[in-house]
Amino acid sequence: MKIGDFNIDKNSPVFIIAELSANHNGSIQTAIETIRAAKRTGADCIKLQTYTADTITLDSDKDDFVIKGTIWDGKKLHTLYQEAYTPWEWHEELYRVAKEEGLICFSSPFDNTAVDLLESLNSPAYKIASFEITDIPLIEYVASKMKPVIISTGIAELEDIELALDACHRMGNYDVALLKCTSSYPAPIEEANMCMVKDLAERYNVISGLSDHTMGSTAPVVATVFGAKIIEKHFIVDRAIGGPDASFSMNEEEFAQMVKAVREAEKAIGTVDYTLTEKQAKGRDFSRSLYVAEDIKAGDVFTEINLRSVRPGFGLHPKYYYDILGKKASEDITKGTPLRLDFLKEQ
Repeated sequence: MKIGDFNIDKNSPVFIIAELSANHNGSIQTAIETIRAAKRTGADCIKLQTYTADTITLDSDKDDFVIKGTIWDGKKLHTLYQEAYTPWEWHEELYRVAKEEGLICFSSPFDNTAVDLLESLNSPAYKIASFEITDIPLIEYVASKMKPVIISTGIAELEDIELALDACHRMGNYDVALLKCTSSYPAPIEEANMCMVKDLAERYNVISGLSDHTMGSTAPVVATVFGAKIIEKHFIVDRAIGGPDASFSMNEEEFAQMVKAVREAEKAIGTVDYTLTEKQAKGRDFSRSLYVAEDIKAGDVFTEINLRSVRPGFGLHPKYYYDILGKKASEDITKGTPLRLDFLKEQ
């Protein structure tokens, strides 16, 4: 998968996405500053969400449209999305600022008109949000644009994932990544199930990653260890500005620390390699080897008293210990001398 100039494959660095979401809090200047702050953290990408209240839900007072059991409890869906949406007239400017900062920018569309807007901006990829994984007509329309498609699986059962992948494949688009996601805001760490990052990649033969709503950097680091190649996290300049997503978003300092932790985790994973580095080879100086533990005269027998396996590692390998016991010394040897084979008297 290639998004902009960033190649994503099993050998690439993790592609780190800062999710702007509603964290502009109604101000384009805040949105612009958030993009610039994302660049300072080391993120690779800033992601938007493209919808209006009317393209994502209905303006209805019926009980179905009132939120229950979340941090937005009691609020109407239409009211929440009216507060949270990113005005469409901002998009061109936000894409421009992201490019100026050297960040990739794309968005999650929530209906076909949003896709059309993003196509006019030459958006390099598309994200299907967790709750839209069941919207097969939308996924088909997105996939038909033949751009990379990243799908969050937060509310998905196996059938939902398979239907979404089939929708992309029907359009001839196999450039698809799946993100493990827990659609709870914030998400409990015990529900993160990061082992699924590896399972998604293996089960569906796709790039996998994490769309994270837990607090802190633990889940992104664990996801990296399990092979995540995309990590998305909500990002805000300062939680004090408030807004619908502020409580579970990382500020600049926290996001920068997460990026650092992910990059260190990548280095720590390394590769399967049993050869020693120069520093590791030098460390063998402190390994065990065979040393003369008491003064020995020529002709004396090597015993458990006068021959020991000790640190450092300049003597004969301990694997010879039992072969040497009972043999006679070829010469006088002082205590503390590393054993050599030529110290053995020929039988």
